[in-house]
Amino acid sequence: MALLSHYLHGNSEIGEVCKDDIKLAIRQFLARKSKKQEKDIPEDVVVGCAENPLQLNLFDDFFDVPFPAPENPKFTFIDLFAGIGGFRIAMQNLGGKCVYSSEFDAKAQETYLANYGEMPFGDITKESTKRFIPKEFDVLCAGFPCQAFSLAGKRLGFKDETRGTLFFEVEAILRKHQPKAFFLENVKGLAIHDKGKTLATILSHLDDAGYDVVPPQILNAMDYGVPQHRERIYIIGFRKDLNIDVKSFEYPKPFSTGPNRPKFRDVMEEKEVSVKYYLSTVYVETLKRHKARHEAAGHGFGYKIIDLDDVANAIVVGGMGRECNLIIDKRLSNFTPVTNIKGEVNRDGIRKMTPREWARLQGFPDTFVIPVADASAYKQFGNSVAIPAIQATAEQELKALNLM
Repeated sequence: MALLSHYLHGNSEIGEVCKDDIKLAIRQFLARKSKKQEKDIPEDVVVGCAENPLQLNLFDDFFDVPFPAPENPKFTFIDLFAGIGGFRIAMQNLGGKCVYSSEFDAKAQETYLANYGEMPFGDITKESTKRFIPKEFDVLCAGFPCQAFSLAGKRLGFKDETRGTLFFEVEAILRKHQPKAFFLENVKGLAIHDKGKTLATILSHLDDAGYDVVPPQILNAMDYGVPQHRERIYIIGFRKDLNIDVKSFEYPKPFSTGPNRPKFRDVMEEKEVSVKYYLSTVYVETLKRHKARHEAAGHGFGYKIIDLDDVANAIVVGGMGRECNLIIDKRLSNFTPVTNIKGEVNRDGIRKMTPREWARLQGFPDTFVIPVADASAYKQFGNSVAIPAIQATAEQELKALNLM
């Protein structure tokens, strides 16, 4: 599916090196679509589809999606550790065309396909995956895995052999393909990890790969149009032969501060939500006891209820990501549980935010399709980037490249 969808969306290099694989993918696709056996699909039909795939209207599903690529792109980019495409939406909004995507998680791939008509390739550590990256493209985008540097984790950094070292996959691609620029995003903990040594190592490797790197900066999503306190470090670099003065590069100025700052109320569900998002009385009491224990020990851990006229805390993967962003919504009219809970539904209106509210906190439009169950959706939005902050920063980068 990754081969076929990338081929259909214009990655001609795939067609050149994988003709037999493309024909096999087309045969399998047509068999499923027509509910026939693969052997019953005529060879001339397969060949015809491979040679002129867009003229036969058989692959409309790959293009009838909420976020198609622009018809006349101003630049090209690749989307690594793509998640559900936060980078992609931002770059497409600025006129870019994605020519390659990679994401390991199967559920995230499902969401990506539903919204962009493209199945990302899988494990970027494998040469069989990297071989499909086009020789030339303008910008490499990557929100490379951040758990190894997170303030909330063990903070092993490059000692984390399965996650921390994935940065070096980015470096290898930069060295081989030499795009004009890159845009990397990570948690703010990267800036202070190992007393700054980890970030210094990353910057040194990027410099050695042939790039002038802009001094990294931590931006907060709530300053760029979404009601979420989310600080992330952005790392931008330009190929050295372009002679771009990185010291004069200006990150975007905050535009949603003070009275202009959005409130959670602005992204709240317009109508009453399902009772399944409301906490049970037993759950509420458990959270209260947990918080009391930490307060007694002098810690600040525990659940938090967000004022509807304030910004949300950072949405993150895991139960605490939801428990630190509870709200009070007293519109519930039916308190009959739809899931197995202990106790009964609380009468104080305490509920979790919905996946759609999390999507809005990251700047995803309401046209964004959520095809997965809630548990996967929370994980996907928690792992994503804040689109407005990415887009504002990418715009500055593209101006420096004269691609805007």
